[in-house]
Amino acid sequence: MFSLTVDKDIELQLFQLHHAEELYWLVETNRPYLREWLPWVDSISSPADYHSIIPLWQKQFNDYNGFNAGIRYRGRLVGSIGLHQIDWRNSQTSIGYYLSNGSQGKGIMTRTVKAILDYIFFEVGLNRVEIRCGTGNAKSRAIPERLGFKKEGVIRDGENLYGRFHDLIVYGMLFKEWSLKP
Repeated sequence: MFSLTVDKDIELQLFQLHHAEELYWLVETNRPYLREWLPWVDSISSPADYHSIIPLWQKQFNDYNGFNAGIRYRGRLVGSIGLHQIDWRNSQTSIGYYLSNGSQGKGIMTRTVKAILDYIFFEVGLNRVEIRCGTGNAKSRAIPERLGFKKEGVIRDGENLYGRFHDLIVYGMLFKEWSLKP
C-alpha cells in the first residue's frame, strides 16, 4: 500500500475499503464547503458510494495511472490528494486536492503538494505537473502560486458546477523548474 510521510504531522495513505466510512464523514461534515468548488460532492450520499469508487482508485494505482490518497494530519483524515491519469507518453499528470474547512490555514496542503511534487518528479520521473482550479477559488489557487507554478492560461467555462459554468485557471510546473528550487 502506498504511503508517504510528508513531515512529523502529515502522512498520505492510499485509500482502502476500510476508509470508506471515515472518508464519507469527512465529505458529509464539510459538504457545503466542499460543494462550492467540487462537482462530485452531491454524488456521495453514503459510505457505500465509496465501496465502488475505492477499488477503481486502487486499480488506477496498480496500473501506474495515478492514485487518490487520504491526507492525515496528526492521525486524523483531513483531506485528499491525487494524481489524475498519468500521460506516460508526454510524461505529465495533474494533481487534484481538497482539505476540510477546519484544517485550512495550517500549511497542510502546501506541504502535501510539495511532497507530492518531489515524489512525482524524483520518484516517478515525470516532466510536467498541472493544477487546475476555479479562478474564484482563492484558497486552491494559493497552493500552486505559493509553490512557484507558472500560470499557463484560463479555460473559459471549463467546469460545470451544479448547473453553472466557471472558468478554470491552469498552473504548470516542469521538472527543470522544480529541480532548481532550494
